[in-house]
Amino acid sequence: MVEAKKIKQILVVLGMGGHTSQILRLVDSMEKSGEQNYSYSYLLGHDDKTSEKKIKFSGQIYRMKNPRLMTQKSLFVVFFNMFPATIDAFKVLWKTDADVVISSGPALSIPLFWMAKLLFGCRTIFLESWVRVKSGSATGKLVYKVTDLFLVQWKEMKEVYPKSVYGGRLS
Repeated sequence: MVEAKKIKQILVVLGMGGHTSQILRLVDSMEKSGEQNYSYSYLLGHDDKTSEKKIKFSGQIYRMKNPRLMTQKSLFVVFFNMFPATIDAFKVLWKTDADVVISSGPALSIPLFWMAKLLFGCRTIFLESWVRVKSGSATGKLVYKVTDLFLVQWKEMKEVYPKSVYGGRLS
């Protein structure tokens, strides 16, 4: 009897603009490889009005409090917003039963990655933005320790994140 491949539940974190474009390119590459059987769920910030229209592969869409709105510059406000974002992250992880969480950097990844790893035992994959050539993003620095596969798009970034994997640019 031939055993069917288990469907991997993947929670894809979308962020406005470049974050969404890059992570959806990664999802597209995963689909084209055809090596696995994936089922997707998508997580967007409550303030994201554009990312949902860019999704190619069907899946449930969830929203959570975005701890860093583009208009906010104060770290205190971002820190304060992490509390409701953390509660939302827990609810989404509970509902999705994800095997893997992938992200390319929006701030809502911070509480999500820590919870996914420590409370739910999910695998985590982070793709550092292609605009990061010599220094890491704030989100990248805060999720690095709980990321199973940390991908960088420039060789120079291996110095910033020694355990990362250089994958070249997603374009």
